[in-house]
Amino acid sequence: MSTQNPTAGQPGDAEVDPSRRTWLTLTCGAGAALGAAVAAPFILSFAPSERAKAAGAPVEVDIADLKPGQLKTVEWRGKPVWLLKRDAAMLESLKKTDSMVADPKSDRAGMTPAYAKNETRSRKEDLLVVIGICTHLGCSPNARFAAGAQAGLPDDWQGGFLCPCHGSTFDLAGRVFKNKPAPDNLEVPPHVYLSDTKLLIGEDTKA
Repeated sequence: MSTQNPTAGQPGDAEVDPSRRTWLTLTCGAGAALGAAVAAPFILSFAPSERAKAAGAPVEVDIADLKPGQLKTVEWRGKPVWLLKRDAAMLESLKKTDSMVADPKSDRAGMTPAYAKNETRSRKEDLLVVIGICTHLGCSPNARFAAGAQAGLPDDWQGGFLCPCHGSTFDLAGRVFKNKPAPDNLEVPPHVYLSDTKLLIGEDTKA
């Protein structure tokens, strides 16, 4: 596991091994170049075993080290899965974005399991678990956690994710904003808590 030091702005470059190229090739060139050029804020990376990745098996993740404001990326079935530990301010921002997002209750089929059809889109409100692939053309969005006016973002930005390819934006629950190219919220993969510090991605029931 490699840990990136926090900086202000966006997720940055983790060392890319060949096993990650499947989903990386789906990302837009602009986004990939930008991500490779900037250091990542609040990001931890974790790679499951080669056997688990090859089989597409569920991936067990230790979240004990995840601090408020941090984003951890794990790989499941060749896709990046984001685990964002939201702090109180991040959770409060979701009330402000309810009226701004296209599908606030995650009613559109196929992207959100029943247990995550709530304002926070999560089993536990502080931890967001989503697949980090834009629902427009498969690019990988960048984190823009800081609130306020920024390049390419509205003045009333509350924090979230920006896809650099065509400008789709998502709030801190992975909900897409209105009038954006992306048709759906970021997908919530099946997952279940094995304990307070262990999460299983790929299944949503305990054995």
